[in-house]
Amino acid sequence: MSRDEAWMTEAIALAKRAEGMGEVPVGALVVRDGKLLGEGWNQPIAAHDPTAHAEILALRAAAAAVADYRLGGATLYVTLEPCPMCAAAIVHARIARLVFGAWDPRQGAAGSAFNLIASDALNHRVDVLGGVLSQECGALLRGFFAGRR
Repeated sequence: MSRDEAWMTEAIALAKRAEGMGEVPVGALVVRDGKLLGEGWNQPIAAHDPTAHAEILALRAAAAAVADYRLGGATLYVTLEPCPMCAAAIVHARIARLVFGAWDPRQGAAGSAFNLIASDALNHRVDVLGGVLSQECGALLRGFFAGRR
């Protein structure tokens, strides 16, 4: 198992926490120099907060851990391609690398519906690797939504 797959496995475990709360199962974590800085899972329903996406919560936790909102050199792992809101936060935090699992053709902002992450209009570039453990990440989301129908 690669390093990216190992961290994505941890993100999947966080996504399952969200699912257990009745939230869309998305998990995220921020890693720098092999050390976990912050983690998060979707909580907009429980927190009554439309910004409480897994990525935002992981970025907040990581920034608090290092006492700096800039997270240069860090990698964000997330089970689903980030939405535009999260993509903007990733760029603003100066995340060096984004690794995600499932592609989101409806709202994904790292190459699917949009490519905000690579926009020439922004002043920071993020290296992106999509599709890591995509089958597992996608199955978790499909199972969740199938159960709601």
